[in-house]
Amino acid sequence: MSDSPAKRADAVEKRVEQPHKTSLRRRINRVAGQIQGVGKMIEADRYCVDILVQISAARSALNQLAMQIVEDHTRGCVRRAIHAEEGDEAIAELMDVLRKLTR
Repeated sequence: MSDSPAKRADAVEKRVEQPHKTSLRRRINRVAGQIQGVGKMIEADRYCVDILVQISAARSALNQLAMQIVEDHTRGCVRRAIHAEEGDEAIAELMDVLRKLTR
C-alpha cells in the first residue's frame, strides 16, 4: 500500500541531515551482521539458546541505534521546533514515536 501524495510530500519536507551519520551507519552494519549471523546459526542447526542470545544482542544494538536517533532528534528537531513556537506538535510527534518504539 503506497502513501498518499500528501504523506510523501510531508516526508520530503522533513528531511534532516543526520549529525552522527557515520556512527549510525556503523551501528546499522553491526545489526545487519548480527541478523545475518542468526540466519547462519539457524542454517547450521545451532542450539536454540545460542540463537536467542544472538537475537537479544541484535535487538539491543537496534535499540541503541534508535536511542541515538531519538537523542539527535530531540536535541535538533524538537529544540528548533520549540524555539519556533511549534514545540507542542514536535513533542506530540516525539511521544508518538517513543510509544511505537517501546511496544
